[in-house]
Amino acid sequence: MLGLLVGLESAGVPLPGETALIAASVLAKRGSLEIELVIVVAAAAAIIGDNLGYVVSRRYGRQLMTRPGRTQARRLDVLERGEAFFDRHGPKAVFLGRWITGLRVWASWLAGITHMPWRSFLVWNALGGISWAITVGVTGYLMGTAAEQIVEKAGIGTAILAGVLAVGAYVYFVRRRRRHRAVDHQSSVVGAEPEASPAPEPSRSSTDV
Repeated sequence: MLGLLVGLESAGVPLPGETALIAASVLAKRGSLEIELVIVVAAAAAIIGDNLGYVVSRRYGRQLMTRPGRTQARRLDVLERGEAFFDRHGPKAVFLGRWITGLRVWASWLAGITHMPWRSFLVWNALGGISWAITVGVTGYLMGTAAEQIVEKAGIGTAILAGVLAVGAYVYFVRRRRRHRAVDHQSSVVGAEPEASPAPEPSRSSTDV
């Protein structure tokens, strides 16, 4: 049930996915569930649901926004503003949107409609989904039923802190991987160099005897 609610909310259906995560975390504190499993399920459902919403909206969202009708001018204006916003703040909106109720539901659709690059969306969405599941899940586990009010009031601050930590960890991982690759490449080049053959000994002539 947790995965279904979180996944559908992330895909664009207005359901209480975050409330379900907090409730599952409270049950984990009481011993009915494992908090590690709750966090993993919530993170996976959030990522899968967001990507589903992104794919659907990228394929059909623009057609819905530009179709003829009485509100076409307003929809086109929203589309233009959304594209400008995502050009400047797309990664931040996708990441921080996990902690904002309205944006959590529609962030994937906005990203798809504005044709945000999928690789960029995937990276920031995954970082946001994992950080959101950890912060909200742990808060619910530690604070119990009072966690929902705390998340609503301090969600943005928590998101910014989680974002700094997540981005820092990602940059460290990338740099470390590149450094290891450079060392391995240098080692392979050194190992492939042919050994210098020893210089031939000078031949002794009969006059040297």
